[in-house]
Amino acid sequence: MGQNPQAITGQEGAGRQFRYFDLVMAAFVAILLLSNVIGAGKVAVMDIPVLGLWAFGAGILFFPVSYVIGDILTEVYGYAHARRCIWTGFAALIFMAFMATVVVALPPAENWGGQDAYEQVFGQVPRIVMASIIAFWAGEFVNSYVLARMKVWTKGRYLWTRTIGSTVVGQGVDSALFYPIAFLGAAGWTTDLVITVALTQWGLKTAWEVLLTPVTYKVVGFLKAREGVDVFDTDTDFSPFARAERVDGAGA
Repeated sequence: MGQNPQAITGQEGAGRQFRYFDLVMAAFVAILLLSNVIGAGKVAVMDIPVLGLWAFGAGILFFPVSYVIGDILTEVYGYAHARRCIWTGFAALIFMAFMATVVVALPPAENWGGQDAYEQVFGQVPRIVMASIIAFWAGEFVNSYVLARMKVWTKGRYLWTRTIGSTVVGQGVDSALFYPIAFLGAAGWTTDLVITVALTQWGLKTAWEVLLTPVTYKVVGFLKAREGVDVFDTDTDFSPFARAERVDGAGA
C-alpha cells in the first residue's frame, strides 16, 4: 500500500474488507474483557508524592486502552466498522457476565477448596454488572460519533483534537452513567462521594488518552498506510442500530 491513503466516504468504507480490521477488533474485545475480569477485581494502592497513599481500581490502568482502540477503529475504518466492534464487545460483556454467574453458582466439589476465593474474584453484583454494560455501550457510541463528526469538521487534520475531544465526551458519559447506576444510594456511598469518584475516574481516563496520543498517531498512521484508505463519515447513518448498506458485494 502507498503512503497516501485514498479518502473515501463512510458508506464506501462500510462495505470494504480490510486487512487488519479483524486484528484490531480482537484487541478491542480482549482488552475490554480482561480489564473487566482481571482489573476490576482488585483495589490497588500507590504512594503518590504530596498526595500520599491513593487507592484505585486496578482496571483503570487498562480499560482506557479500549477507548484508544475505539478511536483508532473509527479514525481508520469509519463509524460503521466501529459500530460492529462496539456491539461485539457489548455481546461479549453480556456473555462474560452470564458465564461468571453460572460458573460461580455451580456447587463445588467437596475436595475443592477454592470456592470462596473464586466467588471473591468472579462473583458479581448484578447492579454493578448492569452499570458497566450500559456505561460501556453508551460511552463507546458517543466516543465514536464525536470522533467521526470531528474528523469531518477538521477535514482530517489535528488528529489529537478529536481523539482527546471524543474521549472527554465519551468517558464523561461512561462515568456519568456507571457510578450513579452502580453506587448511588448504596451503603457507604453518599451523593458527594459518587460525584467525586466519577469526576476523578473521568479525569484519569482522559489523562491516559492524552499520554497515549503519540502511540495513537503511530498506529493510525501505520494502519492507514497499510489499508490504503482514509474514511470520512460524510454520508453515515449514525444510529447505533443501523445496518450499513452493501457496497461492492460486501456487507458491513
